[in-house]
Amino acid sequence: MSTRLATGGRLTDRSDRLEFTFNGKRLTGFAGDTLASALLANDQMLVGRSFKYHRPRGVVASGAEEPNALVNLGTGDRVEPNQRATTTELFHGLSATSQNHWPSLEHDIGALNGLVAPVLTAGFYYKMFIHPRPFWKHIYEPFIRQSAGLGRAPDPEARDPDTYEHVHAHVDVLVLGGGVAGLQAAHAAGAAGAQVLLLEQSPHLGGRAPVDGGTIDGQDPEAWVEATVAALKAMDNVDIRTRTMGAGIYDHGYVLGYERLNDHAPWLAGPRHRLWRIRAGQVVTATGAIERPLSFAGNDVPGVMLASAMRDYLVNYGVAAGDRTVVVTNNDDAYRTAIILKQAGLDVPAILDAREYGGGALAAEARALGIRVEQGRAIAKVQGGKRVTGVAICAQAGAGGLLEEIPCDAVAMSGGWSPVVHLWSHCGGKLLWDDAQAMFRPDPDRAPTGADGAPMLRVAGAANGFLRLGDTLRDAEAQGREAAAALGFTPGAGAAPAAEATEEAPLAPVWLMPQGARDDLRKKAWLDYQNDVKVSDVQLAAQEGFESVEHTKRYTTLGMATDQGKLSNINGLATLSRALGEEIPQVGTTTFRPPYTPISMGAIAGEAKGKLFQPIRKTPLHDWHEAHGAHWEPVGQWRRPYAYPQPGESVHDAVMREVTATRTGLGLLDASTLGKILVKGPDAGRFMDMMYTNMMSTLKPGRCRYGLMCSENGFLIDDGVVARIDDQTFLCHTTTGGADRIHAHMEEWLQTEWWDWQVYTANLTEQYAQIAVVGPKARAVLDKLGGMDLSAEALPFMGWAEGTLGGLPARVFRISFSGELSFEVAVPAHRGRALWERLHEAGAEFGATPYGTEALHIMRAEKGFIMIGDETDGTVIPQDLGLHWAISKKKDDYLGKRAQARSHMTDPDRWQLVGLETLEGGVLPDGAYAVAPGRNANGQRNTQGRVTSSYHSPTLGRGIAMGLVHKGPERMGEEIAFAMEDGETMMRARIVSPVFFDPDGEKQNV
Repeated sequence: MSTRLATGGRLTDRSDRLEFTFNGKRLTGFAGDTLASALLANDQMLVGRSFKYHRPRGVVASGAEEPNALVNLGTGDRVEPNQRATTTELFHGLSATSQNHWPSLEHDIGALNGLVAPVLTAGFYYKMFIHPRPFWKHIYEPFIRQSAGLGRAPDPEARDPDTYEHVHAHVDVLVLGGGVAGLQAAHAAGAAGAQVLLLEQSPHLGGRAPVDGGTIDGQDPEAWVEATVAALKAMDNVDIRTRTMGAGIYDHGYVLGYERLNDHAPWLAGPRHRLWRIRAGQVVTATGAIERPLSFAGNDVPGVMLASAMRDYLVNYGVAAGDRTVVVTNNDDAYRTAIILKQAGLDVPAILDAREYGGGALAAEARALGIRVEQGRAIAKVQGGKRVTGVAICAQAGAGGLLEEIPCDAVAMSGGWSPVVHLWSHCGGKLLWDDAQAMFRPDPDRAPTGADGAPMLRVAGAANGFLRLGDTLRDAEAQGREAAAALGFTPGAGAAPAAEATEEAPLAPVWLMPQGARDDLRKKAWLDYQNDVKVSDVQLAAQEGFESVEHTKRYTTLGMATDQGKLSNINGLATLSRALGEEIPQVGTTTFRPPYTPISMGAIAGEAKGKLFQPIRKTPLHDWHEAHGAHWEPVGQWRRPYAYPQPGESVHDAVMREVTATRTGLGLLDASTLGKILVKGPDAGRFMDMMYTNMMSTLKPGRCRYGLMCSENGFLIDDGVVARIDDQTFLCHTTTGGADRIHAHMEEWLQTEWWDWQVYTANLTEQYAQIAVVGPKARAVLDKLGGMDLSAEALPFMGWAEGTLGGLPARVFRISFSGELSFEVAVPAHRGRALWERLHEAGAEFGATPYGTEALHIMRAEKGFIMIGDETDGTVIPQDLGLHWAISKKKDDYLGKRAQARSHMTDPDRWQLVGLETLEGGVLPDGAYAVAPGRNANGQRNTQGRVTSSYHSPTLGRGIAMGLVHKGPERMGEEIAFAMEDGETMMRARIVSPVFFDPDGEKQNV
């Protein structure tokens, strides 16, 4: 049986018939259909089962807010669970299966859960696990775990054949939403000269206006949309992307977009999804509003649908959800659905309006069409199981006493509209309660701000609470103009188009039908369709003391399904507020988090699969290194030269040559991979004192200080040189492999603990090329380049200076990781190759030699300098490494201070850092353990230390090592044995100072 009308469907092409399957059944639809509209056209009302009670579920909405119509899409390697039928575009050969049932959709044994509903109330799983008897625990825990989830995950052995990509964009104004408000805002900003990017999640622009009617500048809304889109496309400074959702808004104008490139045509070449990483000067969200359902007994029966969705399917796709539709509402907007249904030749037995007063002009129009309108009436319950067969009506002001039964096969419900405030809330925008319209709307006085403290996020149209067509367009025009003006553009003299729409009478808030519903009705009135949360569940949560909306959410699972409560949130909040006897604003809202709707794991990964799973990061000098025979070493995601073997030279010999050349003349190291994190703001000094063990707030501009960073557990996680740029700015150098991790560590504390501190951090690692100029001739070669006074008097050890070096803008740090006279020169990344080549040219007379990471490691070990990841393993504290001097005694706190006071941390028996000198001159293996007398309970040798770093030193002509040894510093001169790989052969070493070379630092301070 088809419910497709003989004519109509503005978005469908009836000349292009498509075949698809649902649960193996062959069905047909038209190009332009969604899977949901095609299923409805084939009279497939039952599309899935709910999570807990496995109740029959049908399509209830028409967009991304759909909670019921979730299906498995695809076959083989392309299976995807939990895809919304309402946003899935139909294509020839589409294969879909329903979810969460066994053995079949029509006959699901899980529906027996409904028989034990009285014991499966809110929080039943918490109560069951309070004091479980082991016997019962072993029975119900596996059952609950087995029942968890909705769709079935794809075969773990399957390989996704599709490709995905990331794209970066920088724009002046980003507009999210392509309805009439988004189009108008984009036009206003674009006309002012701003670079505008507009994203619309659906394939079509114009939003609801072409469905809901009215006129714009005397035109039908559809004609106005076409003209406006044409005008926008004619602007070189405006870009429009459909099938692209604004997924999340973050700090400082950073926005994620999610583009579905060929889901609608999987045979197309190219990436399937694209993740947009957008930086915008101003963001305007024009995301519209979502119609709310009404809560009454049986409001989940297939065939009960949002009134707006019902007219969407009729106008856009020519599909009727039923032949006889009862409309139930608390506002005038639902009358539009009744009118459109009647005009299409369908029967509307009654409109049940919960308001005691009469509706506006739309109600009069409905009556003129012969539609029965009942004021002050409600649905007591919906009749039917797998589809609607009728409704029992009652007085809204009563308890549910039956007045009449009306046969019907569909119900259109409307409980008012809720602005889509999710994106506004993602980055801290606050809400206010609009009592007249019974909605939360953005509070313009508490808008998210940019780095300059000015508002960077604006909301336009229905998302801003303006539901009338004229108000929507005027607000959108104003927001678009203000966004452009905030960036310095001058808006022209344009004005919002004139719009006309039928006036509407005020709505009456209705959170339950009927108002004083009996217990048996409340227990069948659903709030969250997917997770089976009822009105009675929220009331029970309040009764049991869950007064916080966040606690109620978790106790009942309200709003925790894949739709994230888009339909259930406001009704649930209102139910809770009534149960607590408080006003809705006092109860508040739950937290909206990105993404707005789920995005694919493939899009998140982008190209990171197979050989591209981890991208290779290259410094600005990478090509030079490759051309000069670099032997590469992976360091995190970077590739760094390990050494530069010359023709006929082994890698080991190359390393020895590089160390000797640097110690005796001039060595050059590409240190661009060194982490460089900017910390800036009025509270930067305070923040740095908490991040590092030593005092950073007293560091003077122009000076550097070595610092240690610990986790909150007291363990050493990074070290590096900090330079103070000015009173509010620090530049933190971190280990190569740790820059991203340390930046995330800083941000975690700023965002979760010290959120009110005025501090901004940025990872600048790839913004600069940094070259270490090392050796006795280091100052000479820099003097030869000229442009800066780098004498010992002008730039002493642990100082830095900024100027022009060899004609290039540079920042020079007088620091050393080798123990030699050393400078680290930072220049903009694109000037790095030029500086490197000029240093080699000028340093030819001094024997300039590039050296790699192994030579670097040997020289630092000769000086006893630690390396994060070698001398540390996540269990080492600074005190273990003899770094007490780097822990300030002048400040009250730093991350890890209290943890380091624990008894285990202060235990005198801890392993501590020492040098190790082999007696036979050989090289100890990395990681070798020092044996101790006796064996442990497992028969293994007892240990008393381990090697952390070990090398052959060409400077000293023998093996050197560093290690952690039990009470090591107290045992200088003692000999201990280290087990080799076979566990029996031993190599003996003497415990010595870890500083093997130039212990007084004369060479580095020259």
